[in-house]
Amino acid sequence: MPYQPNLNFKLSDGRDLGSLGWITKEYLMTVYPQIAANMITPELWTWGDNTSGQLGDNTATNRSTPVTTLAGGANWKQVSGGWIHTTAIKTDGTLWCWGYNGVGALGDNTTTNRLTPVTTFAGGTNWKQVACGHRHTAAIKTDGTLWTWGHNAYGQLGDNTTTNRLTPVTTFAGGTNWKQVAGGYSHTAAIKTDGTLWTWGTNGSGHLGDNTAVTRSIPVTTFAGGTNWKQVACGYSYTAAIKTDGTLWTWGSGTFGQLGDNTLINRSTPVTTFAGGTNWKQVACGQNYTAAIKTDGTLWTWGLGTSGQLGNNNTTDRNTPVTTFAGGTNWKQVSCGNGYTTAAIKTDGTLWCWGYNGVGALGDNTAVTRSTPVTTFAGGTNWKQVACGYFHMASIKTSDDLLGI
Repeated sequence: MPYQPNLNFKLSDGRDLGSLGWITKEYLMTVYPQIAANMITPELWTWGDNTSGQLGDNTATNRSTPVTTLAGGANWKQVSGGWIHTTAIKTDGTLWCWGYNGVGALGDNTTTNRLTPVTTFAGGTNWKQVACGHRHTAAIKTDGTLWTWGHNAYGQLGDNTTTNRLTPVTTFAGGTNWKQVAGGYSHTAAIKTDGTLWTWGTNGSGHLGDNTAVTRSIPVTTFAGGTNWKQVACGYSYTAAIKTDGTLWTWGSGTFGQLGDNTLINRSTPVTTFAGGTNWKQVACGQNYTAAIKTDGTLWTWGLGTSGQLGNNNTTDRNTPVTTFAGGTNWKQVSCGNGYTTAAIKTDGTLWCWGYNGVGALGDNTAVTRSTPVTTFAGGTNWKQVACGYFHMASIKTSDDLLGI
């Protein structure tokens, strides 16, 4: 049991040593290492589909409420969800992967599925950001280098081949100035520190934005060019990105309205959404639908709505941005899944989920699909970042002090 003030380590007069500041958390963890694990809040939680071990809890059992990974620990920094694999970076800079590994998406030099987190073959303690595609993974190190691994049939690893890779490789473009990366179904996009945006992989619907439908196995810049790209997200066969001026641009498949330009037309060059505006802050792409947050804290969704993933209390497709049924001006971060599930965190630290729930992906202890946002069964006001996979989710909490000292 964790140390709690007024319960343990009391003086003869009843005063608590922890409350007096005489016994600190650091002291107890040093002197009693055998109880150190009980003094830390497990920050990384997963739920939903677990058929390939993507929840990392050493089982293949689906979970309809959040569970912690077997790796535990209170030092998780960032998490990403793929089709049926998951990746996360710890505050010590190590990168961990688990779940489906049939084409090497875990980067551990095997094709063995993993039910618990493992480190990539590359190792290292300098990983900064990771992104999962459908069956491939991309990550940036603190030295600015970009690494990719896993499925590569469409050149989505950017290494000028179509060979699957079981261990991390650098892209053909090289460089030490990569800032942010995103993975789609079979394409990848990344932004450099100079503000340029690069894309590669499959391009049948124009989702590389280079005004062609030619698949690329090396990074190319979008037709729009520019040096003011801030954040990019990849969906099933389309891409969305925000510029430093706050404008939101989309391109690729528009079949379900996921480009938000009031049409159902594919675009091979970036276009702005019908909503326009210069106050977009963060965008996320799923399987044929999109979600984005503005600087005023409002949350907008558009595209395919068949499972309620737009969160607007119906299942109607939308080809222009609409607000969720929950409304509000305090949304902080949003994530879209490839299995029609959406999750978002508010500035008050609460986590909300909606969309398809057949295998418990909403974490509300039911299998009921929801067309309006609901909170997870775990509740809480300390959620920090969330990532949606296909039918599973992973989220990081801020560190609680269970010791109370």
